[in-house]
Amino acid sequence: MLSMTERRAGKLNFLEKTLPEGLLVDAAWMERHGYSTSLRSQYVDAGWLVQPTRGTYKRPRGQLTWEKAVISLQTLLGHTVIVGGRTALELEGYGHYVRSGPQIVHLHGRTNPPAWLAVEARFVFHKTETLFRSDPVSKGLTSLAFDIAENSGQRVDLLQTGALREHFTHAEWPLTVSTPERAFLELLDELPTRETFHNVDMIAEGLRTLSPRRLQKLLEDCRSVKVKRLFF
Repeated sequence: MLSMTERRAGKLNFLEKTLPEGLLVDAAWMERHGYSTSLRSQYVDAGWLVQPTRGTYKRPRGQLTWEKAVISLQTLLGHTVIVGGRTALELEGYGHYVRSGPQIVHLHGRTNPPAWLAVEARFVFHKTETLFRSDPVSKGLTSLAFDIAENSGQRVDLLQTGALREHFTHAEWPLTVSTPERAFLELLDELPTRETFHNVDMIAEGLRTLSPRRLQKLLEDCRSVKVKRLFF
């Protein structure tokens, strides 16, 4: 039988292999992998884990950023959220000339992200089904499109769907974000209450390479008459 020291070493080795530095997990993830509340407390007291917010854990090395928090949701924790709207456009370099205030990150998905996500930025969540009928969401670091409603998925080229793409930040893991075509429609949905016509017009001036094919598919899938009229 393994001694307590050997079991503890095995648990720590597992964390090193499955929890990359800079990413974080929640208490439910820890419980599923056999880390009890008391064991987690021991690891925190020993400095093997830190708690960025209540109920979350990460290894002590690696700076936590909003990008890494969202990547943790998309990969380790399996939440079906994507970065969309103005944030996705800014990541692709389309919003750098538009004046903005504090960092606001727009997330789109079918279920609300956990409350602890309020780290390093202000997050605004949008329900995807209010704007689009279908919603393939990329899970993990692959291009596996997963249909939440049908609980099924298939390998597809995300660029061909017109909906999602992978964006590499300074982290070594990609964020799953809306394509510029989808992000622009998501941005139009923010008019006029949460976005200004001036800012949208400035961003639109830079969107000269959008794919007509992707836009056609997204416009056909779009539920919002307002967004379609604003686009045209």
